[in-house]
Amino acid sequence: QVSLVESGGGSAQAGGSLRLSCVASGNNYRPDCMGWFRQAPGKDREAVAGVSFISGQPIFRDSVRGRFTLSGDYSKQTVWLQMYSLKPEDTAIYYCAAGSCPFYFTQSWAQYWGQGTQVNVSS
Repeated sequence: QVSLVESGGGSAQAGGSLRLSCVASGNNYRPDCMGWFRQAPGKDREAVAGVSFISGQPIFRDSVRGRFTLSGDYSKQTVWLQMYSLKPEDTAIYYCAAGSCPFYFTQSWAQYWGQGTQVNVSS
């Protein structure tokens, strides 16, 4: 049984910051890549960012590049999504995901999902 457990999130005002964490565990599973997706009300789930534990290089969707950072620790099977300069349009449920590298900006890339954590950004 593989488990992805997210923490962090909550509420912030526009321009503020929040940090999300995700830990992968179970069945000796050690993913090569982990990432974050989000789903706003009435919208499809979209990829936000992904990182390879092999290269350490994160990649971001255009709308968050320069505002979000993504880092990971392979030994802890943990990734952190630091969100700065938050905008109301960042409001969504954020899901941690894990899979094989390379990371792709599509839901079908993910082999495992977390339960999701809510992020609310007010104007």
